[in-house]
Amino acid sequence: MKKILIVDDEPNIVMSLEYTFKKNNFEVFIARDGQEALDILKKQLPDVIILDVMMPMVDGFATLEQIKKDERLRHCKVIFLSAKNKEKDIEKGLSLGANLYVTKPFSIKKLVDQVHELIQ
Repeated sequence: MKKILIVDDEPNIVMSLEYTFKKNNFEVFIARDGQEALDILKKQLPDVIILDVMMPMVDGFATLEQIKKDERLRHCKVIFLSAKNKEKDIEKGLSLGANLYVTKPFSIKKLVDQVHELIQ
């Protein structure tokens, strides 16, 4: 079973993504900010991390920088899912090492398809 970590502070997004990915046979982990995500990543090695940019405590960019420093997490695919849709934000996310940058609002079906493409 593939593992996915969803990191977002918006409860409605977290609930809909969790439901959808569980239906698609993923083991789902939830974090509501970057620090909680980093704590989960000490124990779990997900295949994919869906990461919001604007969050309390540690934002998505800083979280990704920490993820990229961890040798154990090298295989993880990272997708930014963010309302920050300016070109400079997208470029920053991709330059930090994200595999994909998806802007909100988004299509859950398309996101699931993109996740499947990344982990094939």
